[in-house]
Amino acid sequence: MNHSVTHTARLLVAGLRALLMLTLVTGVLYPLVVTGVAQGLFPGRANGSEVTADGEVVGSSVIGQSYGLPPKQGRKTPAADPRWFQGRPANGLGVNNVNTRYHLLLSGATNLAADSGELVQRIEDAKAAVVRDNSVPGYTVRPSDVPADAVTSSGSGLDPDISPAYARLQTHRVAARNGLPLARVEKLVADHTEGRTLGFLGEPRVNVLALNIALKDLAAKR
Repeated sequence: MNHSVTHTARLLVAGLRALLMLTLVTGVLYPLVVTGVAQGLFPGRANGSEVTADGEVVGSSVIGQSYGLPPKQGRKTPAADPRWFQGRPANGLGVNNVNTRYHLLLSGATNLAADSGELVQRIEDAKAAVVRDNSVPGYTVRPSDVPADAVTSSGSGLDPDISPAYARLQTHRVAARNGLPLARVEKLVADHTEGRTLGFLGEPRVNVLALNIALKDLAAKR
């Protein structure tokens, strides 16, 4: 009987020691090492890839954001502000409806099949809106001019980039709404167009947040 109790006590002490050791290694030392390496080598990425303008954090370079007008009464979503370049649609975004204590934004895709009637109609409506919103006196957008990323959301719904084609399509509207020469706005897009990563990965892209910050600076100098 005493031998059994002693053996059990030894197992409990050994288990407790293992628990404390693993807690120290995996719960304290490992996170400290990873955090230290990340802060030392990649501080910008480790802290959320924050973007600052005029001394304030205005967003993240890896998370898309909306540029809308103040929401009108009775409208679920605010209309896009025509002064700014717009990013991709965010149809997959939702709001947490389980934990109602906090207003949490959930990212994701629409999960609609390619032959979904709802998805087809959504794309047709988005294309019509792009044509309507970006057509200005002297420049009319044709439906065939609208690139795919202007009417479809990304897998996360938070893509921070748009294609150079979609950025160029918006230049006439942005120039007209801000009273800027079209050539200056087109050059702004060209200057903020990034090539493929390592020359062959992905597609050329334009970061909408960086572009709009530069647009704000350009408009201020008008």
